[in-house]
Amino acid sequence: MSQSTNRASVWDGVVGQDAAVKRLLALAKHPPHAYLFVGPEGAGKETAARAFAARLITGSSDASSREADLIMRGAFADVTEVVREGAAVDKEEAQTIVQQSVLTPTESAMRVVIIHDVHLMRDTAAVRLLKTLEEPNERLVFILLAEQLVTSLDTINSRCVIVQFPPMSADSVVEALVAEGIGRDVARRAALSSGGSLGRARVLVADPALASRQEFFASIPYRLDGSGATVARIVDELDDMLETAIEPLAAQHERELEELEMRVKLSGERGSGRRALADSHKRQLRKFKTDELREGLALVAAEYHHAVVTLLDSAGIGEYERAILAIHDAIGALAVNVNETLLLHSLFARCPSLRTVVTPRSLLAVE
Repeated sequence: MSQSTNRASVWDGVVGQDAAVKRLLALAKHPPHAYLFVGPEGAGKETAARAFAARLITGSSDASSREADLIMRGAFADVTEVVREGAAVDKEEAQTIVQQSVLTPTESAMRVVIIHDVHLMRDTAAVRLLKTLEEPNERLVFILLAEQLVTSLDTINSRCVIVQFPPMSADSVVEALVAEGIGRDVARRAALSSGGSLGRARVLVADPALASRQEFFASIPYRLDGSGATVARIVDELDDMLETAIEPLAAQHERELEELEMRVKLSGERGSGRRALADSHKRQLRKFKTDELREGLALVAAEYHHAVVTLLDSAGIGEYERAILAIHDAIGALAVNVNETLLLHSLFARCPSLRTVVTPRSLLAVE
C-alpha cells in the first residue's frame, strides 16, 4: 500500500493487507507500547512489522531514507529482531528480550523489538516477556508476530494491540504477481494453489510442473481400477512429483542460507538465527508438501462431486458421495503428523473408479 505517488513507501511490500496497513497508520500517531500481528505465514506480517518500525522511528512512510532502508533490511541499530534458535522461543530468546528492553536508543528517539514466532513461545519465556510488557520502557515498542492466537498466552495477548493479517485473497495474489512481471494466467493458477500466501505463490510460478500436477490429481479417479497395483503406482508417481515440486523452494532455501553465511561473516555467529532458519526451512518444506496434497486432493474430490452432480437422478451415487467424505477426512488428517504414503494408499484403495462413469471435467479450467 503506497502512501505517495511520487516516492517509494515502506508499505509497498505489504500486499493485500490494506485494512491492516490503514489501522497501523492510525495507531502510529499515538503508539502504544506493544502490538501483536496475527496471521499465517506468507500473509505479509513480517514485512509489515519492519514497515511499521520504520514509520514509528522516522515518522514517515518514505522508504528512501537511510533509516528506513536499514530497517527494511533488518540492519538498523535501534530495531532488534528476536528469532528463536530452537523449536520454540525459549529462555535464551527471553533473555535477549529483557536485555533489549533496558537499552536506550542510539540513533533515534525510540527502540523497536520485533519478536518472531510468539505462538511457539514456551511458558518460561512467556513469564519473562509478560513482566517486561507490564513495566514498559516509554521509549520502547514491541511488535510480536504469531501465526495464531494461543490460549496459553492470553495474558500476553491482552497487553497488546492485536492487528490481524488474514490470508491474502486470490485476486490480491494475482495482482501482486502480475506487478512482478508474471503472466496473468500463470499468476492465477499459482494464486489458486497458494492458500493465500504470496510467498508460496512466488514459489509456484517458478514451477513449470504446477499445471501437470493439477492435471495428475484430477485424473486419479479415472485411473483407479480397483487393483492395489494401480494404487501403488499412482502413489509412487505422486511421491516423485511432490519431490520435484519442492525443488524451487529448496533453491530459495539455499539462497537464504548463503545470505545468512554472509551476515555471519560480517557480524559473527551469536544471534545469527542459524538453527531457527534450519528449523524454519524444515517446517516450510513440510508445509509446502502438505499444501500440495490438500490442493491436489481437493481436485480429486471435485471430480467425484462432478460425478454426483452429473448422475444426480441415478442410483448408486452413494459410493461417490462416500469417496468425497473420505477425501475430506484425509485432508483433515494431514494437519497431524500422519504417514502420508500410507494415508494415500488407504484412501485411493477405497475410492471407486470414474473411468466408465462420466466424462472428466476440463482439467485445466481456471474458474
